[in-house]
Amino acid sequence: MLQIAVCDDNADDLSNMIQLIDLYRTSKNLNCEYAAFTNGIELVSTLEKGMRFDVYCLDIIMPGFMGIDAAKEIRDFDKTALILFFTSSPEFALKSYSVKAASYILKPITKEKLFIAFDEMLEQMQTEKDEDAVIVKSKEGIQKIIISNLVFAEVLGRNVLYHLKNGKVIECTESFSSVCDNLLKYGCFVKTHRCYLVNMQYVETIETHQVTLQTLSSVPIAQGKASEIKQHYLNYQMEGE
Repeated sequence: MLQIAVCDDNADDLSNMIQLIDLYRTSKNLNCEYAAFTNGIELVSTLEKGMRFDVYCLDIIMPGFMGIDAAKEIRDFDKTALILFFTSSPEFALKSYSVKAASYILKPITKEKLFIAFDEMLEQMQTEKDEDAVIVKSKEGIQKIIISNLVFAEVLGRNVLYHLKNGKVIECTESFSSVCDNLLKYGCFVKTHRCYLVNMQYVETIETHQVTLQTLSSVPIAQGKASEIKQHYLNYQMEGE
Protein backbone atom coordinates (compact mmCIF):
# COMPACT_ATOMS: atom_id res chain seq x y z
CA MET A 1 0.00 0.00 0.00
CA LEU A 2 1.53 3.29 -1.17
CA GLN A 3 0.98 6.16 1.26
CA ILE A 4 0.91 9.68 -0.28
CA ALA A 5 0.80 13.04 1.49
CA VAL A 6 -0.37 16.13 -0.43
CA CYS A 7 0.21 19.60 1.03
CA ASP A 8 -0.93 22.93 -0.50
CA ASP A 9 -2.36 26.05 1.11
CA ASN A 10 -4.46 26.78 -2.01
CA ALA A 11 -7.73 24.86 -1.72
CA ASP A 12 -8.31 24.70 -5.50
CA ASP A 13 -4.80 23.46 -6.22
CA LEU A 14 -5.05 20.91 -3.41
CA SER A 15 -8.36 19.65 -4.78
CA ASN A 16 -6.88 19.42 -8.29
CA MET A 17 -3.91 17.40 -7.03
CA ILE A 18 -6.17 14.99 -5.19
CA GLN A 19 -8.31 14.48 -8.29
CA LEU A 20 -5.26 13.85 -10.47
CA ILE A 21 -3.77 11.40 -7.99
CA ASP A 22 -7.10 9.60 -7.83
CA LEU A 23 -7.17 9.48 -11.63
CA TYR A 24 -3.62 8.11 -11.67
CA ARG A 25 -4.52 5.49 -9.08
CA THR A 26 -7.47 4.32 -11.17
CA SER A 27 -5.67 4.30 -14.51
CA LYS A 28 -2.65 2.43 -13.12
CA ASN A 29 -4.67 0.17 -10.83
CA LEU A 30 -2.41 1.39 -8.02
CA ASN A 31 -2.99 0.32 -4.46
CA CYS A 32 -2.54 3.58 -2.55
CA GLU A 33 -4.01 5.95 0.00
CA TYR A 34 -3.51 9.70 0.33
CA ALA A 35 -3.90 12.36 2.98
CA ALA A 36 -4.40 16.09 2.31
CA PHE A 37 -2.85 18.92 4.35
CA THR A 38 -3.42 22.66 3.98
CA ASN A 39 -0.09 23.67 5.54
CA GLY A 40 3.31 22.22 6.32
CA ILE A 41 2.98 22.56 10.09
CA GLU A 42 -0.07 20.30 10.05
CA LEU A 43 1.87 17.73 8.00
CA VAL A 44 4.93 17.79 10.26
CA SER A 45 2.69 17.50 13.31
CA THR A 46 1.29 14.29 11.83
CA LEU A 47 4.81 12.93 11.35
CA GLU A 48 5.67 13.74 14.96
CA LYS A 49 2.78 11.49 15.97
CA GLY A 50 4.37 8.59 14.11
CA MET A 51 2.65 8.67 10.72
CA ARG A 52 4.86 8.09 7.67
CA PHE A 53 4.32 8.42 3.91
CA ASP A 54 6.13 6.98 0.92
CA VAL A 55 5.60 10.07 -1.26
CA TYR A 56 5.24 13.72 -0.24
CA CYS A 57 3.69 16.15 -2.76
CA LEU A 58 4.48 19.63 -1.49
CA ASP A 59 3.70 23.12 -2.69
CA ILE A 60 6.91 25.10 -2.24
CA ILE A 61 5.43 28.56 -1.78
CA MET A 62 3.19 28.61 1.29
CA PRO A 63 2.80 31.42 3.83
CA GLY A 64 5.04 31.25 6.87
CA PHE A 65 6.17 27.64 6.78
CA MET A 66 7.34 26.99 3.21
CA GLY A 67 7.31 23.65 1.42
CA ILE A 68 11.11 23.61 1.56
CA ASP A 69 10.88 24.01 5.35
CA ALA A 70 8.44 21.10 5.53
CA ALA A 71 10.75 18.99 3.36
CA LYS A 72 13.69 19.63 5.71
CA GLU A 73 11.56 18.49 8.64
CA ILE A 74 10.49 15.40 6.67
CA ARG A 75 14.13 14.52 6.07
CA ASP A 76 14.69 14.56 9.84
CA PHE A 77 12.16 11.74 10.09
CA ASP A 78 12.81 9.89 6.85
CA LYS A 79 15.82 9.99 4.52
CA THR A 80 14.35 7.68 1.88
CA ALA A 81 10.83 8.95 1.14
CA LEU A 82 10.24 10.56 -2.25
CA ILE A 83 9.45 14.28 -2.35
CA LEU A 84 7.65 15.92 -5.27
CA PHE A 85 7.58 19.71 -5.33
CA PHE A 86 5.10 21.81 -7.29
CA THR A 87 5.01 25.58 -7.51
CA SER A 88 4.21 28.54 -9.73
CA SER A 89 7.80 29.83 -9.59
CA PRO A 90 10.91 28.10 -10.98
CA GLU A 91 13.28 30.10 -8.73
CA PHE A 92 13.21 27.44 -6.00
CA ALA A 93 14.33 24.58 -8.27
CA LEU A 94 17.90 24.65 -6.94
CA LYS A 95 16.75 24.52 -3.33
CA SER A 96 14.67 21.43 -4.09
CA TYR A 97 17.90 19.49 -4.60
CA SER A 98 19.09 20.35 -1.10
CA VAL A 99 16.45 18.00 0.31
CA LYS A 100 16.97 15.42 -2.46
CA ALA A 101 13.62 15.97 -4.13
CA ALA A 102 12.63 13.29 -6.64
CA SER A 103 10.87 15.72 -8.98
CA TYR A 104 9.78 19.31 -9.49
CA ILE A 105 6.65 20.40 -11.40
CA LEU A 106 5.61 23.91 -12.36
CA LYS A 107 1.99 24.89 -11.92
CA PRO A 108 -0.57 24.55 -13.35
CA ILE A 109 -0.41 20.83 -12.61
CA THR A 110 -1.80 18.88 -15.55
CA LYS A 111 -2.60 15.22 -15.93
CA GLU A 112 0.37 14.78 -18.26
CA LYS A 113 2.84 16.43 -15.87
CA LEU A 114 1.67 14.49 -12.84
CA PHE A 115 1.49 11.13 -14.63
CA ILE A 116 5.05 11.50 -15.92
CA ALA A 117 6.36 12.52 -12.48
CA PHE A 118 4.58 9.65 -10.74
CA ASP A 119 5.72 7.12 -13.35
CA GLU A 120 9.32 8.20 -12.77
CA MET A 121 8.99 8.08 -8.97
CA LEU A 122 7.39 4.63 -8.96
CA GLU A 123 10.10 3.35 -11.29
CA GLN A 124 12.70 4.73 -8.89
CA MET A 125 10.96 3.06 -5.96
CA GLN A 126 10.87 -0.27 -7.80
CA THR A 127 14.56 -0.03 -8.68
CA GLU A 128 15.46 0.63 -5.05
CA LYS A 129 13.15 -2.16 -3.93
CA ASP A 130 14.90 -4.65 -6.22
CA GLU A 131 18.24 -3.91 -4.54
CA ASP A 132 19.10 -5.67 -1.30
CA ALA A 133 18.92 -3.18 1.54
CA VAL A 134 18.51 -2.79 5.29
CA ILE A 135 16.46 -0.15 7.07
CA VAL A 136 18.10 1.41 10.12
CA LYS A 137 17.05 4.00 12.66
CA SER A 138 19.87 6.47 13.13
CA LYS A 139 20.16 9.75 15.01
CA GLU A 140 19.23 11.47 11.73
CA GLY A 141 16.06 9.43 11.27
CA ILE A 142 15.06 6.29 9.41
CA GLN A 143 17.50 5.48 6.62
CA LYS A 144 17.79 2.85 3.93
CA ILE A 145 21.23 1.36 3.34
CA ILE A 146 21.79 -0.40 0.03
CA ILE A 147 23.90 -3.49 0.72
CA SER A 148 26.16 -2.87 -2.27
CA ASN A 149 27.01 0.57 -0.81
CA LEU A 150 27.98 -0.73 2.63
CA VAL A 151 31.73 -1.28 3.01
CA PHE A 152 31.86 -2.41 6.63
CA ALA A 153 30.11 -2.13 9.97
CA GLU A 154 31.71 -1.78 13.37
CA VAL A 155 30.55 -1.56 16.95
CA LEU A 156 31.83 1.31 19.06
CA GLY A 157 30.56 1.33 22.63
CA ARG A 158 26.79 1.03 22.40
CA ASN A 159 26.65 2.28 18.83
CA VAL A 160 26.98 0.57 15.46
CA LEU A 161 28.69 2.54 12.70
CA TYR A 162 27.81 1.75 9.08
CA HIS A 163 30.59 2.87 6.73
CA LEU A 164 29.38 3.57 3.18
CA LYS A 165 31.46 3.65 0.00
CA ASN A 166 30.91 7.42 -0.39
CA GLY A 167 32.62 8.00 2.96
CA LYS A 168 29.43 8.65 4.91
CA VAL A 169 29.08 7.01 8.32
CA ILE A 170 25.62 6.23 9.70
CA GLU A 171 25.53 5.84 13.48
CA CYS A 172 22.82 3.76 15.14
CA THR A 173 22.12 2.50 18.63
CA GLU A 174 21.44 -1.22 18.24
CA SER A 175 22.97 -4.56 19.18
CA PHE A 176 25.82 -5.71 16.98
CA SER A 177 24.59 -9.29 17.18
CA SER A 178 21.33 -8.32 15.48
CA VAL A 179 23.28 -6.36 12.86
CA CYS A 180 25.36 -9.45 12.14
CA ASP A 181 22.25 -11.60 11.88
CA ASN A 182 20.74 -9.16 9.36
CA LEU A 183 23.85 -8.73 7.21
CA LEU A 184 25.41 -12.20 7.20
CA LYS A 185 22.36 -13.63 5.42
CA TYR A 186 23.36 -11.72 2.28
CA GLY A 187 26.44 -13.89 1.78
CA CYS A 188 28.87 -11.09 0.94
CA PHE A 189 29.83 -10.28 4.54
CA VAL A 190 32.41 -11.85 6.78
CA LYS A 191 32.99 -11.20 10.47
CA THR A 192 36.71 -10.51 10.78
CA HIS A 193 36.60 -9.57 14.44
CA ARG A 194 34.02 -9.50 17.21
CA CYS A 195 33.55 -5.78 16.49
CA TYR A 196 33.77 -5.75 12.67
CA LEU A 197 31.75 -7.03 9.73
CA VAL A 198 33.20 -6.55 6.23
CA ASN A 199 31.59 -6.55 2.80
CA MET A 200 33.90 -8.85 0.80
CA GLN A 201 33.23 -7.05 -2.48
CA TYR A 202 35.42 -4.23 -1.12
CA VAL A 203 38.34 -6.37 0.06
CA GLU A 204 41.71 -5.34 -1.38
CA THR A 205 44.14 -7.47 0.63
CA ILE A 206 43.95 -9.87 3.56
CA GLU A 207 46.96 -9.96 5.87
CA THR A 208 47.65 -11.70 9.15
CA HIS A 209 46.18 -9.03 11.38
CA GLN A 210 44.06 -6.83 9.13
CA VAL A 211 41.94 -6.53 6.00
CA THR A 212 42.63 -3.56 3.75
CA LEU A 213 39.63 -2.32 1.80
CA GLN A 214 39.32 -0.62 -1.58
CA THR A 215 38.29 2.56 0.23
CA LEU A 216 41.76 2.53 1.90
CA SER A 217 40.23 1.75 5.28
CA SER A 218 41.54 -1.21 7.23
CA VAL A 219 39.81 -3.41 9.79
CA PRO A 220 41.40 -5.82 12.26
CA ILE A 221 41.34 -9.61 12.05
CA ALA A 222 40.93 -11.52 15.29
CA GLN A 223 43.98 -13.48 16.38
CA GLY A 224 44.23 -16.81 14.60
CA LYS A 225 41.37 -16.10 12.16
CA ALA A 226 43.37 -14.99 9.10
CA SER A 227 43.32 -18.40 7.38
CA GLU A 228 39.59 -18.75 7.98
CA ILE A 229 38.92 -15.26 6.60
CA LYS A 230 41.04 -15.97 3.50
CA GLN A 231 39.18 -19.23 2.84
CA HIS A 232 35.84 -17.49 3.32
CA TYR A 233 36.86 -14.80 0.84
CA LEU A 234 38.11 -17.41 -1.67
CA ASN A 235 34.78 -19.26 -1.46
CA TYR A 236 32.93 -15.98 -2.01
CA GLN A 237 34.99 -15.19 -5.10
CA MET A 238 34.49 -18.68 -6.55
CA GLU A 239 30.74 -18.48 -6.04
CA GLY A 240 30.70 -15.22 -7.99
CA GLU A 241 32.43 -16.66 -11.03
